[in-house]
Amino acid sequence: MRKIAIYGKGGIGKSTTTQNTVAGLAEMGNKVMVVGCDPKADSTRLLLGGLVQNTVLDTLREEGEDVELEDVRKVGFGGTLCTESGGPEPGVGCAGRGIITSINLLEQLGAYSEDEKLDYVFYDVLGDVVCGGFAMPIREGKAQEIYIVVSGEMMAMYAANNICKGIVKFAEAGGVRLGGLICNSRKVDNELEMISELAAQLGTQMIHFVPRDNVVQRAEINRKTVIDYEPANPQADEYRTLAKKIQENEMLVIPKPLPIENLEKLLIDYGLAG
Repeated sequence: MRKIAIYGKGGIGKSTTTQNTVAGLAEMGNKVMVVGCDPKADSTRLLLGGLVQNTVLDTLREEGEDVELEDVRKVGFGGTLCTESGGPEPGVGCAGRGIITSINLLEQLGAYSEDEKLDYVFYDVLGDVVCGGFAMPIREGKAQEIYIVVSGEMMAMYAANNICKGIVKFAEAGGVRLGGLICNSRKVDNELEMISELAAQLGTQMIHFVPRDNVVQRAEINRKTVIDYEPANPQADEYRTLAKKIQENEMLVIPKPLPIENLEKLLIDYGLAG
């Protein structure tokens, strides 16, 4: 069982990329579980056809400790198994605690047991790793491979570099490694070349460049992944290709985060400074 976490700046399209990639892996015959680690609880909605799922924290609040696995895990597209951690009410408590509580409960309920015959577990993790709770999947070895969703926008690259610092911090203790950058295109000038260079300087690879296409938004409005919504669309093949590249990836590294001046120089070199 491969344990993968997807990180990236908020709003970068991380959850969309994760769900479309998981759909590609499921289509290839893999058994995949997705654990949504975002308080918005939107990490599985495309796989579940928009079904509003009870989160782990909501279920615990409503039902106490007497919880079954079926109460917090639903079956989605291609037999994917979908769980949402949830979070506290706005303005109350630390959202990262929901991840810790959720993963611990799933372990207790046997979600990761050999009987489940899982090929992959994906953690879709909110934003950066500045909060200890959100770092939990890499801090405690729950995830072994990290993929960072990025674009050619400055703050997305800044966040990716920060996430690499978090991976370095926990790499020796937890054995976590970076599998690569996924460029979710924003049609920034020189974006492909810039993210390829960023990956090279970090000591990793740009595992795939996902072009921007409005079919992604149309599929989301219809509460589906692109592979489910328009399976013959070229964009669906982009996600299938990304899924295949992850399946075959053997390049797992401890990254080398850039000093901020090097990151800014990269942005200037590729024309973002005007």
